[in-house]
Amino acid sequence: MDDRWMTTGEGHPRRWRILAVLVVSLLMTVLDNSVLNIALPTMQRDLHASQSDLVWAVDSYVLAFAALLFTWGVLGDRIGRKKVLLTGMLVFGAASATAAFSSSTGMLISMRTIMGIVGAAVLPTTLAIITVVFPPHERGRAIGMWAGAVGGAIALGPVLGGLLLEHPEWTHWLTGNDWGSVFLINVPIVIIGATGIWREVPETRNPHPGRLDITGLVVSVVGLVSLVYGIIHASQTQSWTDRMVVIPIIVGVLILAGFVITEARSDHASFDVSLFRNRGYSVSLTAVSLAFFAMSGVTFTLPFYFQVVRGYSTLAAGFAFLPFAVGQLLAAPRSARMVGRFGFRPVMTVGLLIVSTALLLLTRLSIDTPIWQLLLIFFIYGLGMGNVMAPGTSLMQNVLPLARAGAGSAVQNTVRQVAGALGIAIIGTVLSTQYSNAVAPVLDRLSMLPGSVRGLASQSIVTTQAVITQAQAQGLPASAATSATAGAFDAFITATHVTLTISFVALFLGAILIATLLPKIQAPTQGGAGHGGPRPAAPSPANADDTNTLMQREADAYAAELAEEVDGRES
Repeated sequence: MDDRWMTTGEGHPRRWRILAVLVVSLLMTVLDNSVLNIALPTMQRDLHASQSDLVWAVDSYVLAFAALLFTWGVLGDRIGRKKVLLTGMLVFGAASATAAFSSSTGMLISMRTIMGIVGAAVLPTTLAIITVVFPPHERGRAIGMWAGAVGGAIALGPVLGGLLLEHPEWTHWLTGNDWGSVFLINVPIVIIGATGIWREVPETRNPHPGRLDITGLVVSVVGLVSLVYGIIHASQTQSWTDRMVVIPIIVGVLILAGFVITEARSDHASFDVSLFRNRGYSVSLTAVSLAFFAMSGVTFTLPFYFQVVRGYSTLAAGFAFLPFAVGQLLAAPRSARMVGRFGFRPVMTVGLLIVSTALLLLTRLSIDTPIWQLLLIFFIYGLGMGNVMAPGTSLMQNVLPLARAGAGSAVQNTVRQVAGALGIAIIGTVLSTQYSNAVAPVLDRLSMLPGSVRGLASQSIVTTQAVITQAQAQGLPASAATSATAGAFDAFITATHVTLTISFVALFLGAILIATLLPKIQAPTQGGAGHGGPRPAAPSPANADDTNTLMQREADAYAAELAEEVDGRES
């Protein structure tokens, strides 16, 4: 393949086919979490898992994913992004297939950790390849489609998971459980994606890659695990002031603060702290991370509402999230056109306000809320997210140096994934502690239950329902069982209102940040900034927020480097 496309500014001739292949590859890592969410109630019953076990099953993947994003980005820059992408895909498929046969929460969490480690190779490399093969004036549209696929997969995952769980006989004969299919589904996606990558995606790398930051990797992992451990442990102690909660949180925060300071002083930092000096980048990243924090908490909580409180089947519960996917798929690809007309700040502000409104409406959730209202709220939520995630990702990616596309794009994805992990940990823990406190009086009225059993029943709505069912089989009157179940549902709704309020506050804060602090930044246009456009004078340090000028300077520098590499190959 002729490499001249790298320097002409026209982009790769097969760039749209490449984008389709990359989206398929990305679906694997995104679907994995959203498919798992709908399976959590089933897995909790089958594996006898506590609420904290479920949080770790989700967060073990997200933490490993977040911690290794920038490391895989650097490796992709160094040894080739196509090689890294293929390696991540194949190992992910093998680990996912193994997770389907998990017989304990420990085995499940271990496999999920491995999946997170290699899944981290997919996200930054797909975004980096898009950055390289698309010219700047098309990059916003391409990233919009990429982000739309991410958002759509997040919401379509529960539908697919519900369908698989509705028919456990499809794989029960193989895995011995009713939920193994949510992991086996990744295997055909891996086969299709890996084949497409091998045939269509060109090999790209940074001509001047940075060194691996092993020390930074270890320190960041220790800090993140300590912080999240403290948060999740609060769901077991039922206290945020317990020393085994406070100490790990403080230690984690201090380690992560030291990590940021060390990376800022390092001459080979993989986590490029200097990017945060650009106000457009840092404000956008903060707002998008807050949106991701809120969304992760919502998608963790609501499957329990639909399946346990409302009594929906897994398939019906999955379909309840479909309007969210439709909203995302409609809004995200069109957001680039909106940004081109109005600019990033108005589009992202309105998007965040739309999502905030949807969450505010969800705080009035009740046991008998009409389903059409929930579907409408989810559709509104999806529309708003489509006008936040895609423009925010596009803005930050256009700011990043093209020569460090892998490691640079990993910074934004690392912070966003950490926000998602914190969202699951904090929202999951708040849900557990609030529910435990609210359901305690209900369980105290069941005097026939020993204290240890009442303590077990207060861990989650699933265990409460199981204990009440067992007590009824042992002689608990039907009227008492019905009253206790209704009280448990009310307690869960109360706890859910608290978690949704936290998510609303996070999103509304993000809207304020974008509206007041994001500089006026226009999307690049054909013939303007980027490859092939006129080269402006180099910006002064005081003008660090001039995104288009910065992108032009970096694009020209990268083009010169690639031209030297192409000339060397021809020689």
